[in-house]
Amino acid sequence: MLFKEISFLVVMHGKLFAILFMVIWFAVTFLALLCGFTYNWPDNVHVNYGLPLTWATNTLSTFSGPVNLWSVNVSDLFVDLVLWLGTMIAAVAVILYKLKP
Repeated sequence: MLFKEISFLVVMHGKLFAILFMVIWFAVTFLALLCGFTYNWPDNVHVNYGLPLTWATNTLSTFSGPVNLWSVNVSDLFVDLVLWLGTMIAAVAVILYKLKP
């Protein structure tokens, strides 16, 4: 009887751990997609967004003067989302598999 109660507690804490992992991973994914890196070149100032693939570029200044030009690559955004969320799903599946009684 005591073993069943202990097993139930381990499984419940494991599910809470999996949920906590998903929330933290979602926050990391959100930050990775919105993380911007500024590049100051003498004739081109731009900000690239996204990790590991750059899915958006905001050009701020060129040789001919200031601009505000956005270049968005939707396929790279999709690949970034698949990479981050696919990794999360795989990790949660491993966590839940290891917790099977």
